[in-house]
Amino acid sequence: MNTDNFALRHIGPRPENIAEMLETIEVDSLDQLIFETLPDGIKLEKELDLPDALSEQEYLEHIIKLASKNKLFKTYIGLGYHQAIMPAVIQRNVFENPGWYTAYTPYQAEIAQGRLEALINFQTMVVDLTGMELANASLLDEATAAAEAMSLLYAVRERSKKKSKADKFFVSEEVLPQTIAVLKTRAESVGIELVFDSHENFDFSEGFFGALLQYPGKTGEIYDYEDFVEKANANNIKVAVAADILSLVKLRAPGDFGVDVVVGSTQRFGIPLGYGGPHAAYFATKETYKRNIPGRIIGVSKDKNGDFALRMALQTREQHIKRDRATSNICTAQVLLAVMAGMYAVYHGPKGLEYIGNKVHSSAVELATALENLGFEQVNKLYFDTLQIKADAQKVKAVAEASEINFYYPDKNTVAIALNEATSLTDLNNIVAVFAHVAGKSSSKISNLEKGLLEETPVSRNTEFLTNEVFNSYHSETELMRYIKKLERKDLSLNHSMISLGSCTMKLNAASEMLPLSYPQWGNIHPFVPIEQAEGYQIVLKRLEEQLTEITGFAATSLQPNSGAQGEYAGLMTIKAYHEANGESHRNICLIPSSAHGTNPASAVMAGMKVVVTKATDKGNIDVDDLREKAEKHKDNLAALMVTYPSTHGVFESAIRDITKIVHNNGGKVYMDGANLNAQVGLTNPGRIGADVCHLNLHKTFAIPHGGGGPGVGPICVAKDLVPYLPSNPLIKTGGGQAIKAISAAPWGSSLVCLISYAYISMLGPKGLKSATEHAILNANYIKARLDKNFKTLYSGERGRAAHEMILDLRPFKVKGVEVGDIAKRLIDYGFHSPTVSFPVAGTMMIEPTESESKAELDRFCDALNSIKEEIDAIEDQENNLLKNAPHTMQMLTADNWDLPYSRQEAAFPLPWVAENKFWPAVRRVDDAFGDRNLMCTCDPIEEYMTADEM
Repeated sequence: MNTDNFALRHIGPRPENIAEMLETIEVDSLDQLIFETLPDGIKLEKELDLPDALSEQEYLEHIIKLASKNKLFKTYIGLGYHQAIMPAVIQRNVFENPGWYTAYTPYQAEIAQGRLEALINFQTMVVDLTGMELANASLLDEATAAAEAMSLLYAVRERSKKKSKADKFFVSEEVLPQTIAVLKTRAESVGIELVFDSHENFDFSEGFFGALLQYPGKTGEIYDYEDFVEKANANNIKVAVAADILSLVKLRAPGDFGVDVVVGSTQRFGIPLGYGGPHAAYFATKETYKRNIPGRIIGVSKDKNGDFALRMALQTREQHIKRDRATSNICTAQVLLAVMAGMYAVYHGPKGLEYIGNKVHSSAVELATALENLGFEQVNKLYFDTLQIKADAQKVKAVAEASEINFYYPDKNTVAIALNEATSLTDLNNIVAVFAHVAGKSSSKISNLEKGLLEETPVSRNTEFLTNEVFNSYHSETELMRYIKKLERKDLSLNHSMISLGSCTMKLNAASEMLPLSYPQWGNIHPFVPIEQAEGYQIVLKRLEEQLTEITGFAATSLQPNSGAQGEYAGLMTIKAYHEANGESHRNICLIPSSAHGTNPASAVMAGMKVVVTKATDKGNIDVDDLREKAEKHKDNLAALMVTYPSTHGVFESAIRDITKIVHNNGGKVYMDGANLNAQVGLTNPGRIGADVCHLNLHKTFAIPHGGGGPGVGPICVAKDLVPYLPSNPLIKTGGGQAIKAISAAPWGSSLVCLISYAYISMLGPKGLKSATEHAILNANYIKARLDKNFKTLYSGERGRAAHEMILDLRPFKVKGVEVGDIAKRLIDYGFHSPTVSFPVAGTMMIEPTESESKAELDRFCDALNSIKEEIDAIEDQENNLLKNAPHTMQMLTADNWDLPYSRQEAAFPLPWVAENKFWPAVRRVDDAFGDRNLMCTCDPIEEYMTADEM
């Protein structure tokens, strides 16, 4: 065994197991299985042109060397990004803990009560600090959250009494530049007219549906917006505010002066800068907009016993239900980062946050006094942490950078300085020394921090926050460590058992891929530092782009989109820009197969396209005749086809090249959804099948962990003629010569977690990447063969093979009263997370084992499902049986009374091996309908929730 070979650690089946697996599948070799799985004509003719694989030790030495090329200056650029201090207890027990970072989105609430509680803490924190009624469980970044706010206000504008057809959106000139760029991209495609000016000049005229303000402004000035909001409300104009969350410790909550939406970033709450991300944005609004709020909401419900239980609320709002009627394509969150930000608030509590806020503000006040004593003018009348200093920017920059300090320079006569939690007295004096040098004067030393300027002003906060018990109980490290562990024990993650979710690829997130994320040389780099200070990042990101470009068979890659849904939108926007550049802006028809993921039609609508759905055949493939008919019908206006390959049905469609040719012949481009690229890598690629652009889910195929529902990265790879339109950034140029403005806030999106995918590709190399794909297909077909006698696979390829996943048809069990959800809950008793339920076909399960699972784990999973089939066959009472009562909790098993028609042993330990690794769900089956009828999304005392039926 070659212990230097990372592939042997990443890929689950041992060489000695493969012959037995192939025998079960009834093929002679792995090559034969791949031949029978992939259609003719799409296989790659040569190996990927990538460097040979590095060992884990070689990679770690390599990444440490690259880290040393990043320069850790003291950075006071601000603009929505500030150095924060991650408490070590959170770093060790959440950020670096696979119990948290390998968890899946909490669709199965019974095995996700821990992260659901952590997220409801996050929502409560946001509601308290913003003064709003409702918050979601996080969004991607502040800029995209502001764009979502604009979209929400646009969607609800017709509720007004005037029935206005307003299409103008006011944007204050104080809004962050990266936010403005994302707003421009989003507004243009849906017909919203953006108007930029000072909020003090706004005339509240007809035609406006909304406005966006920044609080504090981009260069630190704090404005009292109460009169503005009052006038806006009087004129039926709804107001969103982008607010710095740490400043809200000191500043009046925006909800107090009547705004409709508050958005921002929680990066300041202990999250690394990471050269731009990932960070959890927040989104808070009024309860009246609960059906329009983007993303996910965690709500309170009850379980089958009537006990308190948490769940994802309003799940029917997800895009696979709303499809082209959705107002947003966001179906994810930044859960891991939201958990960390929420824990930061739990650890520090209200008094700790007040201390931090006071320290930051007082530091700014002392610095302003010291600089004024040197003869510099500080122009912000009221500020929290950011000063505007009138000075020769070039002179200051030269001295500052020689002292390894970064400021922000809005113009040649202004220096902006944004202080942060990590700013010490030494740091303050080093800043003063820079200006003293520029002024040619000696400076006095700042030796202590006095009281700030924000007390007793119209913008001062006068309301309490974080009064709930959870924020006032865990302020010692011991207590927080135990609280985090208590929540972790309630969740089933990859460190317990296989998570076989189809379309979601829950593969190994190797420790060697994750370790560098904790290095300060990667974590503490601001996204807008000069390029030369981020040389290590630039090397990694450029190489990762090149790796992904080679793997997809395209010409270039953009890493900016920070989720799969963002990648879909970005890909369509490059197609749209291409058509416009060629004088064909009228092309706006997007063909989408009926089996497509729901974010596809939602993304198309957001890109300003009209969706035309194409039919599927009885075998689940695209109906080529129907597609040809619709492509020809709309040939004058055809913009694109969105296609997933292999299909969402887990099949490599043999007609794929004919399909792409039909679209090209009728003037359209082909967008390939990369959700299933892990069945292609090294065997075929999007370029080979005739696609023009694809997005990749780095959090699926390329090993970034799901983190309970985020972080994600969704880069796009494009063919040569789309390269000019790749997205840019207003502060640091990226993308092509005719770039679309921006898709997300940071130039390279969530750069920190891109290190994971770079590690994955570098340590597997071309042979390992291909082998991973082959073993993913092997594992899927092994499960298919082992379940074949008891469960029908709904769709297969022409030679009877699955791709990397398969759909089991569970509808026949309805004759026994068994629904697909009953099987999902019963799997919990066996220690497994359910596969994907009722997507893309109702009454089915989509199973994807990934290449990382061993034969032993695959066998345990198959044994569990086959055992459940025996339980179904034995059902006599359709309302009171093992499946209907699942999952079974420890409380049930240890109760004095047991009146169920089966034994405790059958309930909790249905197979011998279950006892060796028993996972106990924290609650019984959760009542989803109750939670939707009584939407409660903050961590108020339990007694207030349990009276909800009387509301």
